[in-house]
Amino acid sequence: MNTMESLIGLVNRIQRACTVLGDYGGGTGNNAFNSLWEALPTVAVVGGQSSGKSSVLESIVGRDFLPRGSGIVTRRPLVLQLHKTDDGTEEYAEFLHLPKRQFTDFAMVRKEIEDETDRITGKSKQISPVPIHLSIFSPNVVNLTLVDLPGLTKVAVEGQPETIVEDIETMVRTYVDKPNCIILAISPANQDIATSDAIKLAKDVDPTGERTFGVLTKLDLMDKGTNALAVLEGRSYKLQHPWVGIVNRSQADINRNVDMMLARRKEREYFDTSPDYGHLASKMGSEYLAKLLSKHLESVIRTRIPSILSLINKSIEELERELDRMGRPIAVDAGAQLYTILEMCRAFDKIFKEHLDGGRPGGDRIYGVFDNQLPAALKKLPFDRHLSLQSVKRIVSEADGYQPHLIAPEQGYRRLIEGSLGYFRGPAEASVDAVHFVLKELVRKSISETQELKRFPSLQVELAAAANSSLEKFREESKKSVIRLVDMESAYLTADFFRKLPQEMERPVSNQKNQTASPSPATLDQYGDGHFRRIASNVSAYVNMVSDTLRNTIPKACVYCQVRQAKLALLNYFYSQISKREGKQLGQLLDEDPALMDRRLECAKRLELYKKARDEIDAVAWVR
Repeated sequence: MNTMESLIGLVNRIQRACTVLGDYGGGTGNNAFNSLWEALPTVAVVGGQSSGKSSVLESIVGRDFLPRGSGIVTRRPLVLQLHKTDDGTEEYAEFLHLPKRQFTDFAMVRKEIEDETDRITGKSKQISPVPIHLSIFSPNVVNLTLVDLPGLTKVAVEGQPETIVEDIETMVRTYVDKPNCIILAISPANQDIATSDAIKLAKDVDPTGERTFGVLTKLDLMDKGTNALAVLEGRSYKLQHPWVGIVNRSQADINRNVDMMLARRKEREYFDTSPDYGHLASKMGSEYLAKLLSKHLESVIRTRIPSILSLINKSIEELERELDRMGRPIAVDAGAQLYTILEMCRAFDKIFKEHLDGGRPGGDRIYGVFDNQLPAALKKLPFDRHLSLQSVKRIVSEADGYQPHLIAPEQGYRRLIEGSLGYFRGPAEASVDAVHFVLKELVRKSISETQELKRFPSLQVELAAAANSSLEKFREESKKSVIRLVDMESAYLTADFFRKLPQEMERPVSNQKNQTASPSPATLDQYGDGHFRRIASNVSAYVNMVSDTLRNTIPKACVYCQVRQAKLALLNYFYSQISKREGKQLGQLLDEDPALMDRRLECAKRLELYKKARDEIDAVAWVR
């Protein structure tokens, strides 16, 4: 195989691989990959209905394989990739939608094209832009990628939508508008070239004619005494590339299933012996057209090599980044699997700690619990109701029993204080629960942010369960601690606080010896409302002091028992259990999402393709 064939064949293989891997033709590939396809030149076959497009393609291929009939026969784009094989090898065809099946009977290829067309469009005259991808491997072809498009038409026939004319032209334009598309404009010789739909469209999208090759078909069907020399010699309509005349098989030849190789020989004989076209015979015919296109493709490819290499390198970089994000394949031995799991756990733990320490958002919500929620909850406690005049009278009287207190109602004070301090349990436990909720949310968020874990849903679930189980234990311990803080305040009251309070009763003063002392205001108010209000005020002051203390100590307990422990020992139990598991159990944890495995395999195939393509282009691009 010469250098030209190698270069074009390489481009053909890249196009085919892009197609197979879903980077073109309805795939969901990366934009860079689509750009790579579009950077590679293709040949779009354009012509009006019954202009002989199918016959031209069959002549180039050397096989009878396309559907035939009257009206619109090509109803979906056919992306036809020709791959030249070594002499003596068997010809066969492959469809993208049937990747494991090789067709050696080309009559079956025709039937499959018809069936696949009907699968999308139904057995109607509708069209669809979804392409059919067909590859033909043969020693009798040149390396080319051709796109057979529905024939341009001027009116809608019965069974077609009114917009069929515009729909077909829009579909054709999506291909021929691309700057790397070579336009093969098919026109029948027995019609005026000025009315050619293909030439009209080609002139519109390629006004300079740099991308257009004119093909004149049905030369043998022209009226006797007329010829197409004015067109073929470029006098009627000049293109930058020479016109090529084609003689297709006659309908009688088609009906008799005349071999395409025999048809090629008859075509050569026609031009060799034609009095009108004999002097152009060496530049006429389907074989010459295929070689002309192949030579032009090689020239175009050489000019595009820098941009193609640039796109290939960009694709390689993107693929390697994506593979890094997805992670490399997992080893099968238990030791390597355990190491992989522990590495991912460490990555998760690092992100979790970053959330707590401020490197990532979320940890500040714990401070919000202490700075906002806890103070607000403490302010809402029902001390006003508990220390109301009525409540204080009742509690003090109950504490006195049958004998009223003489000076200060100590038992009443204690009951009032203990009852008030009991209310602190609610905010204390609520603070623990709020911190627990934040920590659970940070676990969930950290797992979702750990790229290494995205591959393994089973490990994510187990890791989340283990972390949440540890957090639950930390919560229980934290609740015990904060309740203990409240209980400690109730168990031992600060006596100095009450000693510093002013005495409620003043000792009576005598003006004269043996004269009865007059009662003081304090004595008169000993069991009045003012007395109980002072008790309520004193208890409220003490409770406020305890509230200030707990406002500082509850956060300390929560941080020590929950946050600190989460940073130190969140996965300790998980580590102790995972080290005891067998290889099969470890493998179940590393059971990846099938979609992710398929995606990695696709990326690996693409990466291998593009690296190979880069090496091959470097090897053959500059060889003359």
